[in-house]
Amino acid sequence: MSYRVLIFLAVGAHFAFLAFGIFGGFLAWRWRKLIWVQALAALWLLVIVVAKLYCPLTWVEDRSREKLGLAPLEGGFLDNHAAGVFYPAGYEWVAQLVVAVLILVSWTGYVLLQRRDRLG
Repeated sequence: MSYRVLIFLAVGAHFAFLAFGIFGGFLAWRWRKLIWVQALAALWLLVIVVAKLYCPLTWVEDRSREKLGLAPLEGGFLDNHAAGVFYPAGYEWVAQLVVAVLILVSWTGYVLLQRRDRLG
């Protein structure tokens, strides 16, 4: 497999995981058991951001870049692929706040739907 393909897959998996971690709670409104997977994904996102950990997908991307003779990107996935695209660079705290609100809204909706189903 080409290292360029590995880079593409690592970045694509990052975007997919990030999207699921943020919006997966809304999917759980339809597929209820999905909430536990989404909660784990959201927890992982929180740990990575708060503890400033190095994501395994970033490691795959950086090693693939090195195999192609390219320098690894400085910073993580969010610094290189999300900042300046999905939110203005330097406003990570705003993006984090929006993400937290989205997750809390999705979980609140999930709880309300669960309660409605039990009562109705």
